Amino acid sequence: MPRPPAATAYDELAAWVRSKAAPGSTFVRPGGWQFATLDPAKSRRAAVLVLVGPRDGVASGADPGSVERDDLDILFVMRSSTLSNHPGQVAFPGGAIDPQDPDESAAALREAQEETGLDPAGVEIVGTLPEVGLPVSNFVVTPVVAWWAEQSPVHAVDRAESEAVFRSPVGLLLDPAHRRTAVVRRDGFVSRTPAFLTPDAVIWGFTALLLDTMFDGLGWTRPWDPSREIPAPL
Repeated sequence: MPRPPAATAYDELAAWVRSKAAPGSTFVRPGGWQFATLDPAKSRRAAVLVLVGPRDGVASGADPGSVERDDLDILFVMRSSTLSNHPGQVAFPGGAIDPQDPDESAAALREAQEETGLDPAGVEIVGTLPEVGLPVSNFVVTPVVAWWAEQSPVHAVDRAESEAVFRSPVGLLLDPAHRRTAVVRRDGFVSRTPAFLTPDAVIWGFTALLLDTMFDGLGWTRPWDPSREIPAPL
């Protein structure tokens, strides 16, 4: 009997997102690294866009079935250092869900367009992941996973919101040489999160935790040494 064809990166991504849609499924519980407690009565809902697509040098619009994980990159923004929440940190594009947004996916796309100037028409929504609490800013966040099928130029549209927009290759993010543990020490409390070293910035905190969980769930993580610690770039 012939062997079935190997799953491509797109297949793996779509299958994993579908698995997270099952009743009772969870994505990630940030837990002990947080400095605050989520207040459900006051929390707001938000959505972020985890936009995966062929990296530079791989044709935009390529058949997803021909694109492997090392051909991919992910879109990030660096938040303005003047913001009150998470200043200067790397994040996925996204923000608060407005009353006029039909759903989480629409909110994530709207926010991503406002922050980076991308054309939503070129984005294929793969699916949504279970909500994750972010107590430090009192948001409940829905990660929206998407495939960048027809890519468009991106840039920091409003520097009061985002200082930079960049794409990081998945191969670099998975490289154990670029993995660290970021440590925050504050008022006797110590927290640790995964961290990813990129030429553009250090990705740590909430965004790195989502990335780390996604890579683990996809089976893409390569063994790395969590004991290699760095101070979180606050």
